[in-house]
Formats: sequence, structure tokens, C-alpha cells
Amino acid sequence: QVQVVESGGGLVQPGGSLRLSCTASGSIFSINAMGWYRQAPGKQREMVAIITNAGSTYADSVKVRFTISRDNGKNTAYLQMNNLKHDDKAVYSCNADGYQNSDYERFDDWGQGTQVTVAS
Repeated sequence: QVQVVESGGGLVQPGGSLRLSCTASGSIFSINAMGWYRQAPGKQREMVAIITNAGSTYADSVKVRFTISRDNGKNTAYLQMNNLKHDDKAVYSCNADGYQNSDYERFDDWGQGTQVTVAS
């Protein structure tokens, strides 16, 4: 079993910054990718940023403003969000996928999500 837990959401003014954290724990042999997704009220969930061993990918709407990073030793991914805008308000969820053991039993798990609110 693998658990994914996010933290770091909250209320911030436009132009402000927040740092989200996502930690995967449990039966983990290796992690292929960790990614942040968000869902605003009335909208579909969208990819924000994904980081793999090969690099990172961002949604066009957050490029330059957001940075994803990863601490492999802690199975943790971070999302540094700068210059936040009203449109960034959403529930941010983390996904981790990888292998649970040397038999390459796959896992692909989501956290519960953390709320980010951008308001004056």
C-alpha cells in the first residue's frame, strides 16, 4: 500500500507565494513520476506540473510562476507557486506512480488534496 499526503495549501493574496509538499510513503521500491493537478469549482481537473527522472513539464498557465522539485530520498515533491492569481484558486492534488517492489508491481496513487485560495 502506498499513501500520498499533501500539505501547504492556504489563503494568499494575489501576487503572493505558497509552497505545497507531497510525500509518498508505504511500500515503495521506486517512483517514476510525481505530479500536481488542480481542480477549480465547476471545472475539470487539469495537470499543473509533473516531475520525472527525465525532467519536468508544466501547464502553460503556470510556466515561469510555478516550480516543481523533488527530494528522492524523502519521496517528496514540492510545488513552489509564485505570483499567484485568482485563477490559481483550486484544490491541488498530488499523484505518485512507481513500483512497490523488485517484481515491478505498479502503484498509482492520489492524495486527498489541499485547498489553495487566492483572494484580496
